[in-house]
Amino acid sequence: MWAVTEVREEAYAWPRRPAASRDVLLELLVHGAMPRSELAERLGLSRPTMTRLTRGLVEAGVLVEAETELRTALGRPSELLRVVPAAGHFVGVKLTGDHLYGVVTDLTASVVGTLDEPLTSTDVTSVLAQVADAVERLRRRHRRVMALGLTLAGTLRRDAGPAVVVESMFLRWADVPLEQLLVDATGLPSVVENDVQALTAAEHWFGAGAGLDSLAVVTVGAGIGCGLVVHGRLVRGAHGLPGQLGHVLVDPSGPVCDQGHRGCAAAYLMTAALLDHLTTPEGRPTFDEALARARAGDPAAVEVVDRAGYALGVVVGTVANVVDPQKVLLTGEGLPLHEVAAARFRDGLAATYASDPDRLVIDVQPFDFGEWARSAAALAIRSVVQGTA
Repeated sequence: MWAVTEVREEAYAWPRRPAASRDVLLELLVHGAMPRSELAERLGLSRPTMTRLTRGLVEAGVLVEAETELRTALGRPSELLRVVPAAGHFVGVKLTGDHLYGVVTDLTASVVGTLDEPLTSTDVTSVLAQVADAVERLRRRHRRVMALGLTLAGTLRRDAGPAVVVESMFLRWADVPLEQLLVDATGLPSVVENDVQALTAAEHWFGAGAGLDSLAVVTVGAGIGCGLVVHGRLVRGAHGLPGQLGHVLVDPSGPVCDQGHRGCAAAYLMTAALLDHLTTPEGRPTFDEALARARAGDPAAVEVVDRAGYALGVVVGTVANVVDPQKVLLTGEGLPLHEVAAARFRDGLAATYASDPDRLVIDVQPFDFGEWARSAAALAIRSVVQGTA
C-alpha cells in the first residue's frame, strides 16, 4: 500500500493570496510588464482594487515597480509592474524510458540550473529515489524552491485527487499514483502531466505561443504527439488522453504500423518504424545515420525519409484543418525529417490542408530534452500561480 504523507514544512511558499491576485500575476507572467491601469482594464477590475492587489504582491516581493513607459500617444508615462524572477524557484523533471532530465527555473521559467543522468532502473521505487536525490541536489544550489513538476510519455488519470499514471509504455508502468508518491519522496508540492500536454502549456505561457488564443503543438520522434490550445485554454480530453495523431491515414496501401493499421502516419514517422524500413541483414542504422544517407543521396534512405516527410505534412495539415490555429509549433527528436524532406513535407501539407498552406504559420523549434524538463517546471509554476499546488 502506498503511504501518504504531508508536504514538508521547509518547502518554500508564498503567503496565500486571493484568486484575483493570482490573476494579476498570471497576466504579467504571460504578457509581460504593464501599468496598473492596463492590468485593471484587461482583468475587468477597478483601479482601487488593482492598487490593493498589486500592493500586496509588491510587499510579498513577487512584483516590483519598474521603469516608466509611454503606452499611448497621449497622456503621461505609466509606471510598469514587473514580475520578480527570483521570487521563487521551481524544479522540472522529464523522464524518458532510460533517462532523467532536470532543471531549476525562476518564476519566469528561465532556466538557472540543469542536470541529466541515465535512469539506474525503471522500477517505480528506484525511479522515485533517483528523482528525490536529483531534486535534493538541485535544491542545495537554489533556494526558494516552491514546487516540482514531472512529465513523462503516457496516459494519466486525475479524478478528484492526485494524478495517477494509468500507463507509460516506455517506463512499463501501470496504475502508479505518481503525484502523491513524489510528494512523499521529495516533500515538495508536486504535479505530474503528460509530456506533450505540459510542453504545450509551457509554450502557451512562456514560449513560442505566448499570448495566442489558439496553438497546435506537434511532436515527432519515438511517438507522434499533439497538444492543443483553443480559446486560450489547454484542451484536455475526456479520458485524460493527449491528442493522438499516429494513426492518421497517409496511404491506404502503405506499410502496417505496430498496431496493425495500414498506411498510417506511425508506419512512416515513428523512429523505430523508419529504421525498420532501412534494416538489412548487414544491420540497422541509427536515426542520424539514416538521415546522413538520405542527405548523401542513397536511394533507399531518400525514399524512406521522403515518405516520412510527406506523412509529417499530412499530420500537420490534418491538425490545422480541425483547429485552424494561429500557429503550429513543430518539435521532437525526429524534427530533422522536416529539414531533410522539406519538399515532401510541403507536398503532404498541400495535399491535406484545406486552405492555402502559405497562410499557415509553422514554427519549427529545435528539439532539446532540457526544454521538456523546462516545461515540467512551467507546470509547477502554473500550479502555484493558480493555487492548485
